[in-house]
Amino acid sequence: MNEKNISRRDFFKMGISAGVAAVGSSLLPDCKAAPINTKKSVVYNAKGLPTTILGKTGVRIPRICFGLGSRFCDIVSPDEATKILNYALDNGLYYWDTAWVYQNNKLGIVSEERLGETVAQRRNEIFLSTKVTSRNPDEGMRQIETSLKRLRTDHLDQLMIHDIQDQDIDNFKQKDNLVNLITRLRDEKLTRFIGFSGHSSAEAMKHMAELGIFDTMLIAMNHWRGERGHKREELAIPAARRQGMGVLLMKAVRPKETVPKITGDELVRFALSIEEAHALVLGMDSMEIVKRNLDILRHFEPMSDEEKQKVAMHISPFFKSKELPWMFPSYHDGNWG
Repeated sequence: MNEKNISRRDFFKMGISAGVAAVGSSLLPDCKAAPINTKKSVVYNAKGLPTTILGKTGVRIPRICFGLGSRFCDIVSPDEATKILNYALDNGLYYWDTAWVYQNNKLGIVSEERLGETVAQRRNEIFLSTKVTSRNPDEGMRQIETSLKRLRTDHLDQLMIHDIQDQDIDNFKQKDNLVNLITRLRDEKLTRFIGFSGHSSAEAMKHMAELGIFDTMLIAMNHWRGERGHKREELAIPAARRQGMGVLLMKAVRPKETVPKITGDELVRFALSIEEAHALVLGMDSMEIVKRNLDILRHFEPMSDEEKQKVAMHISPFFKSKELPWMFPSYHDGNWG
């Protein structure tokens, strides 16, 4: 990989403010509105929501995090999207999860760009997490540079490798690899923490956790294939917890799309009741849903073992389904529409 003598943090402090007249500037989209927001002391405020310490990061976060993927990118009106972002932040949802690849191609909506205005104005109130997709470190660095420009910031709170797969185990053994890149960016303070997400292979996520270098893991609740018979408490999550990592769940409410007589409220409560996980990343596509999830969290009481077993049995056909798109190696999370 082509290393630069100048740190990436200095690159963004100087290059972006000067019109990005530096290496890679042609790769960064035009950013016409608010200026870049540089690092200030954080002022996270959960507004009384239940919180947790996100593992070894030591950061206190709300137990529901704002997922800014497919559902958020379905919001047609940019003004409504900005209104929702500010309302969420005003009411304690300050952990924001996005990715370089999150975009709705049909509507022409790019998640990171949509966040940029609010991030520029309120950066120190937001725990900002994005993800890099390419496994090639040079292309990965270009994606990260693009993400920072879209988000109108020169630093991240968290940078994740997006959608870990079985083949990544061998890919990351190469001399120049993406893991080395994001570790270096953490050392250079471009990001405070590093992690990875995964939808399909519990074995690959277990391997990544056991490397002992990551701070967090974002894991799909229904990523185990039924024929393998693996349960989440037997593989990836325990490996991450042994390393002191923060563990976040995603895709909690998807069963309501196909399972009759199950509600989103039940599924959110079910996910929040999983003691091994610290928090839940939830996609939200309307002000009504944001308000509903805030209400669930404010009044949350864990499900009893009997309640959890009942819900687990109800949704088990969904978790065992071989038709779920993210259960297949060909699945790529992002670029919807």
